Amino acid sequence: MIDNKFEQLKVWQKAHQLTLDIYRVTKKFPKEEKYSLVDQIKRSSSSIPTNIVEGNERKTKNEYIQFLYIAKGSCAETKYHLLLSKDLNYLSLEEYINLNEQTIEISKMLSSFINFLKN
Repeated sequence: MIDNKFEQLKVWQKAHQLTLDIYRVTKKFPKEEKYSLVDQIKRSSSSIPTNIVEGNERKTKNEYIQFLYIAKGSCAETKYHLLLSKDLNYLSLEEYINLNEQTIEISKMLSSFINFLKN
């Protein structure tokens, strides 16, 4: 949709970095969480940049916007998984704050991008 250069979008770059960071920190989660919380947080975080990419490939602006809204939903889901991980003591407070701040920034960027595309 926008020159198919999703890698140049700052919001995609930040979402991709968040996913990498989550993959890194979840390596230390308990083994019994491998197929539950770890799987869920990896899926929700990777869904953010994935939906940005998929929307970028769509033919219409409205389709692109729809995928950006899905990315925002995945961002909110990731925020909850991070909170749960902190409350279960799988993340340190510092890790939680850093990752949570990333999700807040990405969500704001997605909102701005959606508004830009609507106008």
